[in-house]
Amino acid sequence: MMSNPPSISEFKEIIYSHFEEKGRTFPWREDPRPWGVMVSEFMLQQTQIERVIPYWERWMRLWPTPGDLAEVSLEDALREWSGLGYNRRGRFLTECARLIARKYQGEVPEKPAILLSLPGIGAYTAGAIACFGYNYPSVFIETNIRASVIHFFFQNQEAVDDREIFPILKEALDHDNPRRWYWALMDYGAALKKVTVNPGRRSAHYTKQSPFEGSSRQQRGRIIKTLVLQGPATAAELQKSTGMKPEELYKALDTLEKDSMVAEKKGVYRIFTL
Repeated sequence: MMSNPPSISEFKEIIYSHFEEKGRTFPWREDPRPWGVMVSEFMLQQTQIERVIPYWERWMRLWPTPGDLAEVSLEDALREWSGLGYNRRGRFLTECARLIARKYQGEVPEKPAILLSLPGIGAYTAGAIACFGYNYPSVFIETNIRASVIHFFFQNQEAVDDREIFPILKEALDHDNPRRWYWALMDYGAALKKVTVNPGRRSAHYTKQSPFEGSSRQQRGRIIKTLVLQGPATAAELQKSTGMKPEELYKALDTLEKDSMVAEKKGVYRIFTL
């Protein structure tokens, strides 16, 4: 480990050198058209890349443009999303497709400020879609980017705030090819975690993901999966299919209704109609 932080030019040289030798290849990098990038960013949120790849490939075959996804029901979209987890992402992506088709002539917006106005898109996702889809020079941060910067510039510091990282990212940004720079930066951060303790743990924003098994997320996922595979059902039928206790079932259904994922009419639950 270096005793002193590198200069920005040295930092970039190290990152790019690693990328030249060990850069990763993914289908949305090989074909970085904006819609495919957008789909990948929604799918990659808190989900391992290896799990995402077959889902992404299937979605892009089924719905290669926002207009294609805009034509299907939320139930159909969630049926293809099933097993990927965090079903609200599938709902938000479907909503985005409809807005893009209706408001932006079927073209994913280029500017992060516009992307931020779409459902389910925060600062990172807006910056990433603009950068990877359009080579737009946005400044954004995620876990692997954070790990790379902390490793080089905050070696002996705990609770590193993102506000300390952003000026470095802004100065280091490759304006000629921001897409390639962020690919390299993310790949370096991912590689770091395999050879040393994750530097991202020294971030003020680090949180350990709670276990999925037995969680409320898992319970809500069971309900969604049952409804998209078996169709509308009563609470009794859902309890039988999911094996959930009544109090767990109704709590999960209440959350799903508040999130507009599930709708109830005359005691029958079904996937929400957008």
